[in-house]
Amino acid sequence: VLHCSEKIMLEVGKWPVFALLPPEELRLIRQACVFGSAANEALYVTVNDEVFALGTNCSGCLGLGDLQSTIEPRRIDVLCGKKIVSLSYGTGPHVVITTADGEVFAWGHNGYSQLGNGTTNHGLTPALVSTNLIGKRVTEVACGSHHNIALTTDGEVFAWGYNNSGQVGSGSTVNQPTPRRVSSCLQNKVVVNIACGQLCSMAVLDNGEIYGWGYNCNGQLGLGNNGNQQTPCRIAALQGINIVQVRVACGYAHTLALTDEGMVYAWGANSYGQLGTGNKSNQALPTLINTDKERMVEVAACHTSHTSAAKTQSGQVLMWGQCRGQAVASPHLTHFSSTDDVFACFATPAVTWHLLSVDGDDYLTVAQSLKREFDSPEISDLKFLVDGKCIHVHKALLKIRCEHFRALLNESDEDAVEVHQFSYLVYRAFLEYLYTDTINLPPEDAIGLLDLATYYRETRLKRLCQETIKRGISEENAVTLLSAAVKYEARDLEEYCFKFCVNHLTAVTQTQAFADMDHDLLKNFISKASRYGAFKN
Repeated sequence: VLHCSEKIMLEVGKWPVFALLPPEELRLIRQACVFGSAANEALYVTVNDEVFALGTNCSGCLGLGDLQSTIEPRRIDVLCGKKIVSLSYGTGPHVVITTADGEVFAWGHNGYSQLGNGTTNHGLTPALVSTNLIGKRVTEVACGSHHNIALTTDGEVFAWGYNNSGQVGSGSTVNQPTPRRVSSCLQNKVVVNIACGQLCSMAVLDNGEIYGWGYNCNGQLGLGNNGNQQTPCRIAALQGINIVQVRVACGYAHTLALTDEGMVYAWGANSYGQLGTGNKSNQALPTLINTDKERMVEVAACHTSHTSAAKTQSGQVLMWGQCRGQAVASPHLTHFSSTDDVFACFATPAVTWHLLSVDGDDYLTVAQSLKREFDSPEISDLKFLVDGKCIHVHKALLKIRCEHFRALLNESDEDAVEVHQFSYLVYRAFLEYLYTDTINLPPEDAIGLLDLATYYRETRLKRLCQETIKRGISEENAVTLLSAAVKYEARDLEEYCFKFCVNHLTAVTQTQAFADMDHDLLKNFISKASRYGAFKN
């Protein structure tokens, strides 16, 4: 069984930008997106619905409020708790998301008003896109290079941003500074799916019709000609073919459509074989792709690349088009388990083609399960009262893990035990160690735990404490740690602290702890240090 972190590493770890994240951070990722001209920007959402960003931060596209690049993830506070349901990005780059509440936020590059706020100033933090969207619930967003379209629960489409080829669908080629409803022949129609190529837009209706508008010089609108369209035009060639329950996907200048029967049609640019027709000729009309009678359940493409991918009903993944610089003109069977892997390994740039969802594996190992139950009152049957605070534990586990408790708890059936000998911090660390096998304490507090480990004859815990103390020794605390090592008969630690004191003698003798040193210990220290040669010229 794969641990959750291993499973997630398999899914997001293929994108190099995530390679520096520690396993404990990877384990928390539930959604991720990699974007940017060199796949050097990333956003991710954790299981706690916190949103983080890392990367080069081109045009402020990380939404962090500045233009600083960051190799460490930084939190985007304004998006935490918002529940992102759809995310898309442009080539500026700019980023647009929609939340579970149906709100739209945008940030990053804004040279063509693609942030929808009526200006052309770059946006360094996520800002609500509200013009004409108040009272609307947006369910999906799609970005072209510098324009966006948004789909509402009512099946309406709104568009804004760059419009040099009519991709906003307003009937002109003037840039659209704020969201505008795409109407003309979409008026009174219900749209169920949207997608954008670099400079074009696509919409699928609830009756299976597909409409396209914008740039069309490669035939990417599927209309049988190469003329740009400033308003939506129906793809007549697909009349009678059901594309109701599924999606269209747009590449840089090509389009893929999946029918209800699992067939794939492709049209548009084909210089890299991205249509999968076996040649490199552009197609201005939808062309059925030969998939060896295999039923497809997903098609994938991204407006930043000329790569295509599809998944079969049996779970096999096919790819074609530009694959790491090679032109693959027919669907090629891969060993991948998801279309995301195709883009991670073969697309240029290697970005995510949609918001990547990662299922957290709910399976917990025995160790993970025990760790989760520590100090949780839910099924606890014993509590320790230390310094007026409670620590919730389980009798059976304490008996299994510690001889002292086996004896103590067999003699009593109390459900609360008061502890006066040790501090709350130390006692809690001890109990947590019994659940996790690890300790997490600063060196000064580890002294108290060393005392406890000595008292309960817990040799492994004693060793862990000594290691923690060694790692944390400094000129300021060396004498305190040495005194503790002597007191608790931790010979190995005593030797270590003594050598440290001798090697840093001048600094150590000037500390307050040295001035307050116990008389016998001081005598002992001086005599031992002289034998060690500390006072020779």
